[in-house]
Amino acid sequence: MADHNEFGKIAEDLAVDFLVKAEYKILARNFRYLKAEIDIIAEKQNQIIIIEVKATNTDAFLEPQDAVNKKKIKLLISAANYFVEENNINKEVRFDIISVLPNHQKTLEINHIIDAFQSFEI
Repeated sequence: MADHNEFGKIAEDLAVDFLVKAEYKILARNFRYLKAEIDIIAEKQNQIIIIEVKATNTDAFLEPQDAVNKKKIKLLISAANYFVEENNINKEVRFDIISVLPNHQKTLEINHIIDAFQSFEI
């Protein structure tokens, strides 16, 4: 496995641990539908939360969450709709981003952006 794939898996594992500690129930990981993949599907307070995990192991100029563009958002929405319909779920759906990146001490820091797509026009 390439280093970036391994780091991505570590970042997703950290995100899951973070969510579980925050009392989210994990419903699925790496859910695929057509060309889309949802990193984490969780539930909390009668909401389904679709979570995109973005990570970098460098002090990159671009924030990881900035890599989520309109095309990616449309794919996530399509996959989320499929998941909800296939599982007969009648709950509000929310889209979050969790970014994982090194801080100044070179440890990984998690930033949870709730309702991350509200500012996008799709």
